Amino acid sequence: MTTAADTVLATRGLAKAFGGLQVFSGINFALQRGECHAVIGPNGAGKSTFVALLTGLLAPSAGQILLDGQDITRQPPAQRVAAGLVRTFQINTLFPSLTPLQSLVLALCQRDGLQQPSLRALARQHAQIDEAADLLARFGLHGCADMSTGSLAYGQQRLLEVALACALKPRVLLLDEPAAGLTTEQGHALLEQVTTLAAGTTLLFIEHDMGLVFRFAQRVTVLAGGALIAQGSPDAIRSDAAVRAAYLGH
Repeated sequence: MTTAADTVLATRGLAKAFGGLQVFSGINFALQRGECHAVIGPNGAGKSTFVALLTGLLAPSAGQILLDGQDITRQPPAQRVAAGLVRTFQINTLFPSLTPLQSLVLALCQRDGLQQPSLRALARQHAQIDEAADLLARFGLHGCADMSTGSLAYGQQRLLEVALACALKPRVLLLDEPAAGLTTEQGHALLEQVTTLAAGTTLLFIEHDMGLVFRFAQRVTVLAGGALIAQGSPDAIRSDAAVRAAYLGH
């Protein structure tokens, strides 16, 4: 049995409309501390809108968003990141001309509240350089630390994006279709690395690949028809008649 203290991220009566188009309403969602949780649903179910609301890129029409019990509904995205709610995107948002090491050092300087240094001044940020090197080693990217990010393989770029998010020491890490653009084998390898390397961090990921969902998620939330229609273990979701009808197709 879970309690309020076990819940790290929650929504109460969350709703979003664009003009006369109601994307969803009355969403009551709870993310448990330390779990790996997937959000699934058919196209147009509002999955990306839901994450955009959680991270502050969109404002809700109604309802609340709570992080560790604190109301963050009206906080801007940067304030939510500082509070520990960090997102990676379906399409990576890296700077292709920077090296992985430079990108990580800049992210660490931002996290530590340091004035963003010029690229020339990065070499003087010794503590951040050491931490960045450790992160690159953890994610298997130490061999390409000084290569331009744009020259990395796509899977390496996705790993770097997750490493950048982990550098901010998030309480909750949101992954928007982490396997997008990868083969099935690459997608499974990526999620295997992320769930291992980010152990202890609460993970929330949007994914359409049911193989990934049922392999890695401890709990699953299903959005369909503008509502949250189910939330539970992968086995419970797999056997839920409403889920099969709305999403799994049988």
